[in-house]
Amino acid sequence: MSQLENIEAIEKRLWGAADTLRANSNYASNEYFMPVMGLIFLRHAYSRFLAVKDDVIALLPTRGGRTRELTKEDFSQKSAIFLREIAQFDYLVALKDSDDRARAIIDAMESIEADYESLRGVLPKSEYQELDNDVLGQLLRTLNPEALKRASGDIFGRIYEYFLTQFADQKAHDGGEFFTPVSLVSLIANVLEPKDGTVLDPACGSGGMFVQSAHFVEQLHANPSERLTFYGMEKNPTTIRLAKMNLAVHGLEGDIQKAITYYEDPHNLRGKADFVMANPPFNVDEVDADKVKNDPRLPFGLPGVNKNEKVSNGNYLWISYFYSYLNDHGRAGFVMSSQASSAGRDEAEVRRKLVETGDVDVMIAIRSNFFYTRTVPCELWFLNRAKPEEHQDKVLMIDARNIYRKVTRKIYDFSPEQLQNLLAIVWLYRGENDRFVDLLTSYLHRTLVEASHCYFLRDKEDNEIDLLREYVSALQDLRERIHPFASSVSASDVPKLADARSEFESAFATLSEDVTQFFHLMMKKDRLWGEQKFNLQSLKEAEKHMGELAQQSRDLVKQTDYVNKLVNRLTDLCEKELGAKDSSLWINGEINRAKKVVESTRHEAVEQLKLVRYYYRQAEWLLERFPDGECRDVPGLVKLVGREEIQANNWSLTPGRYVGVAPEEQDEDFDFEEALREIHVELEGLNDEANDLAVKIRYNFEGLGL
Repeated sequence: MSQLENIEAIEKRLWGAADTLRANSNYASNEYFMPVMGLIFLRHAYSRFLAVKDDVIALLPTRGGRTRELTKEDFSQKSAIFLREIAQFDYLVALKDSDDRARAIIDAMESIEADYESLRGVLPKSEYQELDNDVLGQLLRTLNPEALKRASGDIFGRIYEYFLTQFADQKAHDGGEFFTPVSLVSLIANVLEPKDGTVLDPACGSGGMFVQSAHFVEQLHANPSERLTFYGMEKNPTTIRLAKMNLAVHGLEGDIQKAITYYEDPHNLRGKADFVMANPPFNVDEVDADKVKNDPRLPFGLPGVNKNEKVSNGNYLWISYFYSYLNDHGRAGFVMSSQASSAGRDEAEVRRKLVETGDVDVMIAIRSNFFYTRTVPCELWFLNRAKPEEHQDKVLMIDARNIYRKVTRKIYDFSPEQLQNLLAIVWLYRGENDRFVDLLTSYLHRTLVEASHCYFLRDKEDNEIDLLREYVSALQDLRERIHPFASSVSASDVPKLADARSEFESAFATLSEDVTQFFHLMMKKDRLWGEQKFNLQSLKEAEKHMGELAQQSRDLVKQTDYVNKLVNRLTDLCEKELGAKDSSLWINGEINRAKKVVESTRHEAVEQLKLVRYYYRQAEWLLERFPDGECRDVPGLVKLVGREEIQANNWSLTPGRYVGVAPEEQDEDFDFEEALREIHVELEGLNDEANDLAVKIRYNFEGLGL
């Protein structure tokens, strides 16, 4: 199992266990999420604490042979939170059943609040008194599995986001509006590139925009606490608590104020923000027009008022606010309803004025199903008050509606590579061609690395694994265990057995030979890669060479599946039709174990082979669309649109109106493996829904006494 699959399994298991425990509390779903998120906060904080603790201790000054005690400042420098012993998760997990766990958790929360003024009165405390002591013990142990302790990286960061996602999916709080999908937030942050300065989110929810901005700075090997200053506004007090917890657990602080942004501006940052990032509520039609008509944050005027003296649609209030907060070199990135980019009447007039500033920079269309509580499509808007002269009258239109990864039947996102490919378009638009070349280089090199991992992969114990030859060896072992019985049966009496053996032997020999050829091809490409000069032309040549490797990896996937089918047919024939289990020549236990080894080694080899083609396809995708490493119009994907064309289209900023339709892909480019994966995801989702429905029906029948 890959680390990604392992993490996904852990996430689902943790969520399932935590959600099951809800039945043992007096809380409804919309009340249960805060005490659970409090414990997830503690566990995530402890994970980050442990990750940096040794480095912090190593840097502590020593005087007279004594080292001073740890402080919160030591951990803030490492984007982590300081935890006293009573707030460390292992301490809480080790509590005995005779201990008052609720009191201990409350003490832990209070100790953190004592050290961090920004968290005072924020962390959940009294909520734990409603939970049974045994239930709390089980919940603590559930959130501390051994598998997590063995995992590497910011795993609990992912789990923290996963739990936020799941609670949003349950509509546990405020329609799920406290959580913006990580894919969209990450794309916004990486297009904006907030390297330093003031970051404002006027509808900050759980603070995801701040966290992703910090991640961007961390990738530059800098300290986000030193580079960025965060300001947020949020109307819901519970959501503010989540945002402050989210910031704190990442070693960050921010000034988040309770405010209804339509009517209040507590930070007074108009014209002062370096970056504005937001996912505001869509299509709000209850804003009092009289209260906002003279707001200085509306430089383009009111977008329209209905007969009830309400602003017809709040979308352009938000857009105007975001623009007004920017300083003369500021940049904004935000999520907006897809209705806004082509809205007519008064909204079109506001949009005209905005376009005429020359500050609309990039528009990206996102398909439906990216959000957890609504299925509507959306668009990402990017404004830049300091656009270069050559782009003043132009807007980069990107239609990303055909770029997505199916996570579940209802939820889509971007894979890390899809995200990078979209960013590569923006880099080319900005003239950052070297970054495009670097990304292309990384994909082609990764293709070669993944091919080498088919042979030279190391496990957790640092043992070298030869995945392909282990699979061939496992097949050989199973063949030898079948052979005594199969050879005892006369081929003339059972021609079906002879045909099955012959077909398997032929396919097995071909597979063995092709595995060797793949190894030699990989070594040959490795030598060629070592001779590369990393410019676009040499990379285009390398892409052709890697294409052979990718195609052979795909062929090997098909062959391994075919050989597997043949060996299964052979064993089934012996077992089910020829009564092999009754023969002393058929050692059932050994054969079953050999079959399991064949299946496990096949799965590992196939998954590794797929990665070879996957990374090659990323390079191929970029070169097919941008062969000269320059920004250009690509039908169905991207177009740099001038102001005259925008004016001719009623000032529409909808990318799909400009980029056109992508040419239909040839049949040979159809990705059957991805299509099958999506079918599997769809089927899995339908099965889950059927199970949920069956439970509800049974519950309703029980309620009726039937």
